[in-house]
Amino acid sequence: MRQLAQAGHRPVVLDNLVYGHRSAVAAGVPFHQADLGDEAAVGRILREEKIEAVMHFAAYCYVGESVTDPLKYYLNNLAATLHLLQAMREAEVKKFVFSSTCATYGVPAALPIVETMPQAPINPYGQTKLDVENALKAVAHAHGLSFAAFRYFNAAGAAEDGSIGEDHDPETHLIPLAVDAAVGRRPNLQLFGTDYPTPDGTCLRDYVHVDDLSRAHIAVFERLASPGASLFYNLGTGRPTSNREVIRSVEKITGRKIPVIEGPRRPGDPPALYADSSKAQRELGWKIRFPDIDGIVATAWKWHSGHPRGFAGQ
Repeated sequence: MRQLAQAGHRPVVLDNLVYGHRSAVAAGVPFHQADLGDEAAVGRILREEKIEAVMHFAAYCYVGESVTDPLKYYLNNLAATLHLLQAMREAEVKKFVFSSTCATYGVPAALPIVETMPQAPINPYGQTKLDVENALKAVAHAHGLSFAAFRYFNAAGAAEDGSIGEDHDPETHLIPLAVDAAVGRRPNLQLFGTDYPTPDGTCLRDYVHVDDLSRAHIAVFERLASPGASLFYNLGTGRPTSNREVIRSVEKITGRKIPVIEGPRRPGDPPALYADSSKAQRELGWKIRFPDIDGIVATAWKWHSGHPRGFAGQ
């Protein structure tokens, strides 16, 4: 939102506030509270605001919850997105940027992951994202929609100035959980799985800074000028970081020891996921400004230490 405005675009925010925070919307940015699946409301907003492109981030993203409550994920992540696409078609909005995920790859046959590898999700969260990708390809072919699907790896960190950061309820992301445990806002940190086939037995993930992600979304606009453009990009640093390495980084940045309780693996978690993002770097001119975990954790620490209870009024 802030980077869009800085780049000369006029952002408009739509959110049902199930998990979002109204106070996170920058001052002066038009805001509409509505549900993505409400075609009439979404269509009206698209027309009234004269929207030219839609960026879709409104998915549920808890892997474990998607396993225990799959219908919640299919209804929101897939069905609501189809209603959004129908509203866009009726409003003649032809450009779409989709927040997809590396979870569409499942357990990859090789690492790092490139965009042409087979996609075989092992949890409903990843499956719903892949289902949307397939729908986008069909809509692009049939109706000339131009879209880019960004397969995020582990989005992390906060704005460099500490103005905006992660504030989830429930919180499931490792870095904010580790920060909370370090400062005593929670009694300990649960470490899920220590017997993976990785160097230290914990999951390997590719942490990519949220500001790096947002820069890619802006850089792709030029490539959506061609009707029917169907673009897929991995967004990650290509540097695998284990859960234990994340914990050590948080301890280093905060200067505090984290009490850790080791537990079994979570359902639906692959052992290792990290990206080959050379396609995005080559085609979009995308540059990674936060290549290492310490830099990412430092921005998260700046946010969490300055906002111990999240967004004001939430």
